[in-house]
Amino acid sequence: MTDPQTILWQARQGPVAADWRVFTKRRGKLSGFFHGTSDDPDPLLVITPDGAVEYISERKPLTIVAFQDLAGMKLRVASSDSSAAVSTWIDLRYLDGSKTKWRSAAFGNNLEAIQGFIEAYGAHKALRGYA
Repeated sequence: MTDPQTILWQARQGPVAADWRVFTKRRGKLSGFFHGTSDDPDPLLVITPDGAVEYISERKPLTIVAFQDLAGMKLRVASSDSSAAVSTWIDLRYLDGSKTKWRSAAFGNNLEAIQGFIEAYGAHKALRGYA
């Protein structure tokens, strides 16, 4: 996977490769002021053929998923009985046996981002001969 900072820089500068998916969200001035992030760049999620990189703010570390390190993934969806809210995430299983939950911090309810993540992983596996 290319250096995550380079991926973010290229996505902010544009244009990017045709097989990249870029999601950005404007940081509201009021929200940025109250969270101390008003001078930070806007949140950004970049999905490439090799993985995903997400920037939220200078206060939070980058979220990086390298597809080459994954053994598999499962889409998960849950809702509570008390509301119509639905929560969506992806369970990641790594080659070393560890497991984590991936849910975009800024784009968690963006189904297009989740779909792009799953599609990119599927293409990664197909192009590298996994099945």
